[in-house]
Amino acid sequence: MLILSIRHRTTYSFRENVSLSPHRLILRPREGRELRLLSHEISTSPEAALSWSNDVFGNAIASATFQTPSDSLVVDSSATVDLTASAWPVFDIAASAINYPFLYPANDWTDLGALTVQQHDDVEQRLASWARGFVAGSPADTLSLLRDISLGIASSISYQSREEDGTQAPLTTLDRGWGSCRDFAVLFVEAVRSLGFGARIVSGYLFNPDSLLTGSTDYGSTHAWAEVFVPGAGWITFDPTNRSMGGANLIPVAVIRDIAQAVPLSGSFTGAENAFLSMDVTVEVRAIDSA
Repeated sequence: MLILSIRHRTTYSFRENVSLSPHRLILRPREGRELRLLSHEISTSPEAALSWSNDVFGNAIASATFQTPSDSLVVDSSATVDLTASAWPVFDIAASAINYPFLYPANDWTDLGALTVQQHDDVEQRLASWARGFVAGSPADTLSLLRDISLGIASSISYQSREEDGTQAPLTTLDRGWGSCRDFAVLFVEAVRSLGFGARIVSGYLFNPDSLLTGSTDYGSTHAWAEVFVPGAGWITFDPTNRSMGGANLIPVAVIRDIAQAVPLSGSFTGAENAFLSMDVTVEVRAIDSA
């Protein structure tokens, strides 16, 4: 058992008072069999009315409505979670899917839908060809194949943090030879989709107490990784940035088809064209109890 405290604070500064439109917040940690949400609170300045809903993926979405003009916006998310994911997970893959290639059961294939479809153009099949290079034979061990693709990304692509918004296209990441955790996750998901797997991107937080993991400060950070659906085992977690499988040290907030769907805070304002000054984000992920 690992009890973690997560603090995610976003501050926008403006030259003068502006009117804030409703903002969309994706900040609530996502509960599952390996993570229990013990508490979560969002506070804002200026004060906002929050209404909650779930998107098509089951992620918790808060809509913040503001009544007071302001020269700043502060959104503070505080959560406490119980993380029980094993550092050495065992995956009970169905006999029909132990070797690749395999066919998903008809219902699974239908329900996976767009999660099996590449979201970025690959007209010349460059990415698909790169992914097929990891297929050791026919048949190939499914879990080994997925692990090799994840390790292959970490081995051939250099990690580089990027502060600007957006994500590189997977072919851009391959051509440049560097990328952020977002870019690694997109490249992995698109590569395995090109091989016929159902896969999704996960956005959340990385707990890095020993400063040994890539993509985080000493106190933790936002992070992106991937999950692949394999019959029997279900959704298997892969973090190509850190060459890992399983959810140890990972706190999911949202699962999505495309990385653009997981922006933690989005919205707009009405004011002077040059009103925006700056944005600052701080994240702290700390252990408060372990057993």
